[in-house]
Amino acid sequence: MDVILLGTGTPNAEPDRSGPAVAVVGRGGQPYLVDAGPGVVRRAAAAGLDPKRLNRVFLTHLHSDHAAGLPDLLLTPWTLGRLEPLELWGPPGLAALAAHIAAAYDADITNRLGGLEPANDTGYKAFAREAAPGVVYEDEGVTVEAIPVDHGGWVAYGYRFRTAERVVVISGDTRPCAALVVAARGADVLVHECYAAQRFAEQPPAWRRYHEAMHTSTRELAALAAEARPKLLVLYHHLGWGATDGELVAEVKEGYGGEVVAARDLDVF
Repeated sequence: MDVILLGTGTPNAEPDRSGPAVAVVGRGGQPYLVDAGPGVVRRAAAAGLDPKRLNRVFLTHLHSDHAAGLPDLLLTPWTLGRLEPLELWGPPGLAALAAHIAAAYDADITNRLGGLEPANDTGYKAFAREAAPGVVYEDEGVTVEAIPVDHGGWVAYGYRFRTAERVVVISGDTRPCAALVVAARGADVLVHECYAAQRFAEQPPAWRRYHEAMHTSTRELAALAAEARPKLLVLYHHLGWGATDGELVAEVKEGYGGEVVAARDLDVF
C-alpha cells in the first residue's frame, strides 16, 4: 500500500503545492483518495495514476480547499472514459454538495450525452454516502475507518486505512485529538497537518484564535506523535508563515524522536 501526496498545500495559492489530496494505492493499483483539493486530477496523472480509476474518494470535511477539486474528479475522468460512477464517503452535507455540483454542470453533462462526443452514460454520476465514525468501506484489499476529529464547528474525520501489510492514518484538519492518537498508535505512516509554532506568535490575534481552535501546532504534533509512536510521521497541509519545511521538521523533533518528514507534492511513502 503506497501513500502518494498528490497535494500538500493550504488555501494559500502556492504554485508548487496543489490543494490537499492523498492517494492510498492498494493492491492492483486501485487508488483511494482522501480529499480533493484543487489540481487533484492532474496531480494524480503526474503520479502515474490512471484518471479513469479515480472513483473512490473519502472527504475529511467540506472546507472548500479540501473539496474544490470534486467537479474535476466528477467530470474529467468521465470525459477520458471512466465508466464507473464517482463514489464518495464523508460527513453530513456531502450528498447535497455532490448534487449541487452535478446540477451546476448540467449543461456540460447534457451536451456531452446528447451531442457528437462519444460519452458514456454512467461515469458522470456520483453516489455520496454520509458516514458515521467507524468502518465506512471494506473490500478484499483494504478496510477504511472514519475517525472523528476536532475541527471547530465542522463534523470532520481522519481516515485509517488497513491492509494485511500496512496501516496508514491521515488526519485531515484537526486540533490535537485523542481519537486520532488511538487510531494512529503504532501505524506504519501517520500523515498529519500542522502549523509552525515559532511563527505563530507573529500572526494577527484573530488568526491565532482560529488556528489554536482548529489546527495542530508543530509542538502539539510532537506530543501527539510521542504518544502514538507511528513508524513514520509525514507533515502535510503544513502552514509555515515563511518557515521552511526543514524548520517545521526541526520544531516537531524538539519533542519527538521518531522519523519525521515534511511532504512535497508527489512524494511517495
